[in-house]
Amino acid sequence: MSQTIKRKGKSARCSAASQGKARKVRQARARTGSALDGAMAMLPFSEETMHRAFMAMILGGAVALAWIAASMAGLPTLAGKQLASVAGDAGFEVRRVDVRGMENLNEIKVYERALAERDRAMPLVDLVALRQQLLELSWVKDARVSRQLPDTLVIDIVERIPHAALRKADRLVLIDDEGHELEPVSRERAKGKLIVCGPGAGKQMRELGHLLDAAPAMRPQVREAEWIGNRRWNLTFKTDQVLALPEGGKESAAALVSFARLDGTNRLIGGKIVAFDMRARDRIYLRMPGRAAEAADINPAAVASKQQETH
Repeated sequence: MSQTIKRKGKSARCSAASQGKARKVRQARARTGSALDGAMAMLPFSEETMHRAFMAMILGGAVALAWIAASMAGLPTLAGKQLASVAGDAGFEVRRVDVRGMENLNEIKVYERALAERDRAMPLVDLVALRQQLLELSWVKDARVSRQLPDTLVIDIVERIPHAALRKADRLVLIDDEGHELEPVSRERAKGKLIVCGPGAGKQMRELGHLLDAAPAMRPQVREAEWIGNRRWNLTFKTDQVLALPEGGKESAAALVSFARLDGTNRLIGGKIVAFDMRARDRIYLRMPGRAAEAADINPAAVASKQQETH
């Protein structure tokens, strides 16, 4: 005859200890959940954004592994297209274009090139080719194109700065400090800008800048600069008076500095003289209204030395 042996139930002490452990586990879980929620709330992005980032990382890892496998099999081009298709199906395709840094450039010209990539899978967007297309625009000095996953192309534009207006036979054209032509401009819009003219004048913009920097006080007075015979400058002041400078960068800069000193002592700009010719080293030729040019008894070198002595 078999006999069943019953175990005694848990003592009150064991039961209390077990309940205590269970309570501590529940409290720990609650604290952990609250800490995680608090940490998530402090992050500068939403759960959805983080989910997209993780998806991008997972997709990127899968693409990399598949690309390696396809390359080893000798099918990189086919694999690339297939993986780009998969990325597009996963939502990684161009939906938005964010253009930054434009002020004078016609934004339609930028969007015409960028929107050609719309609805294209992100891996298929040729960033280098798109940047090259943007650099062909006259106002664009530099451009940077980047992807902002999952669906945005970001375009940063660095514009050229208009420096002067180049007078051509039939129109005025804005140019930058390198002589790069930007766009035709009306006389009204060109008002207040330095006017440059003469064959090849646009290519001499750097040299003209160095020349005017030699005598900063003269720069605001100059309305027009004419490049003569591909060798020297004539400057026209806002008073319509003309200053003929000699050939050579150093020579023309020295002559302009001497003229600035003479103007400071004799008030030449705004006077009765209509033209000043400083092509001779030791003499200035002046022309009065209705009279031929005559040699003035003014020695620029002597005036310069006197100025230095007084200082």
